[in-house]
Amino acid sequence: MQLQQLAYFVAVAEVRHFTQAAELLRVAQPSLSKQIRALENELNVSLFSRARGNITLTPAGEALLPLAKRILADVDTARLEVQELVGLKRGRVRLGATPSLCAGLLADVLRRFHDAYPGIQLIVEEGGSRDLVRELTRGSLDMALVILPLHGDPPLDTTPILREYLVVASPAGPGAGAPERSPRTPQLPRRSYLRIEDLQNRPLVMFRPGYDLREATISACRAAGFEPRFAVEGGEMDAVLRFVEVGLGIAVVPSMVLAGRPGLRGTPLVLADDEARRGRQGPGLLRTIALAHRKDVELTHAARAFQETLQTFLVEAALAGSLPAGVETLVDA
Repeated sequence: MQLQQLAYFVAVAEVRHFTQAAELLRVAQPSLSKQIRALENELNVSLFSRARGNITLTPAGEALLPLAKRILADVDTARLEVQELVGLKRGRVRLGATPSLCAGLLADVLRRFHDAYPGIQLIVEEGGSRDLVRELTRGSLDMALVILPLHGDPPLDTTPILREYLVVASPAGPGAGAPERSPRTPQLPRRSYLRIEDLQNRPLVMFRPGYDLREATISACRAAGFEPRFAVEGGEMDAVLRFVEVGLGIAVVPSMVLAGRPGLRGTPLVLADDEARRGRQGPGLLRTIALAHRKDVELTHAARAFQETLQTFLVEAALAGSLPAGVETLVDA
């Protein structure tokens, strides 16, 4: 059974005349009649009674007509939806992002994309980079902002877009909107920067497993010859920042998450004192953020539009000097 045959059948059923139906469909009448006969042969029933030149539906034709109309209507709906998707009037983007990006740049990017494509549904999943990579490979996300390098060689294409430096978050001093310092709050060296070694024997507030920041901090401490000490662990980004505010410990976080938090101070974390003394960030702890998607799945039109919106936003923000402190774009202008 072919859609064309059903369309011919509905046309004849509505006008009750083969020649007129052929004219409406702009096909030759013999061709239309041939397709109707083929449909009847396939169904092994007569759909029309052709007695004395009058065309009427048989009981089988009466039963088929509403079904055929529904099928053709569904096909038209499907065609329209696909056309609208291609035209970016409808669609869906399932995006994963780390908490630091959700709290920082991403909101402005989503606002711009929504204004340009209001018919596209946006679904955002917040999580640690390793969790997002896992969801990408499972097909639960269309794309995700993840931390490079990826672990385990997942089948993903990645495009680096941002580099952000990490800082040590600690409670701000009195009068800056922070609570009074607890006697247990660790005193940090009074410098404009910190070394990894400065974290030794100081209680850290640590993210739950699945956060790339957790692994980066632990690896850096071990590379410096000591095992980090946790005051509390297992939190998400907001919880970690709040635990630091009340003096439970310090934490290594992206600099952008401290914006709008007067109760916290961010101190650059470097790996070499001589570079820091020269006034440069030096080979500090940093991370590269990439936009990732599965290699074996072609991005939808909507997802590609989001990618373009994100890259354009980053270029414009860099030119305007409005990127958060400690953040550099890797997107070419």
